[in-house]
Amino acid sequence: MRICIISDTHIPDRYEELPVQLVSEIKQSDLVIHAGDFTSYDLYQQIRHLKPLKAVLGNMDTPELREHLKEKETFTVKNFKIGIMHGYGNPAMMLQTIKENFDNSFDLVVFGHSHTPFQEKSGKTTYLNPGSPTDKIFAPYNTFGIVEINGDLRAKIERIGP
Repeated sequence: MRICIISDTHIPDRYEELPVQLVSEIKQSDLVIHAGDFTSYDLYQQIRHLKPLKAVLGNMDTPELREHLKEKETFTVKNFKIGIMHGYGNPAMMLQTIKENFDNSFDLVVFGHSHTPFQEKSGKTTYLNPGSPTDKIFAPYNTFGIVEINGDLRAKIERIGP
């Protein structure tokens, strides 16, 4: 199973549409996880029509999105326990904030908010912030994540562009 991980798309606030490379990756995936800050209901709908979507609410999301999304989601994919949360507060304290919201029984915890790509394994849990595919305010390049589940779980951060 291939999962495309995105967050902080901020469309149309900071970018008009998803990058072509990301749309191609979404189409090749079996599932999309979005860790909040779509900022438009239209983008949420667009992604849902491309592939199955698991998503959470971000701090910049519209009232319409607030009607459809929760602040935190947990689910299982092929016996791997996954948690999603956008995150909040000081980006320097983000990992601590996320760890306070998910116990160590999770295999993968996806978060966003800081727009900074991050990946760390602690115990059995992989913590993954895919960064932002559309905004480089806190990172030198745009990014997203890919998770492959084939007996084990492998995560990586991908760079958009050259």
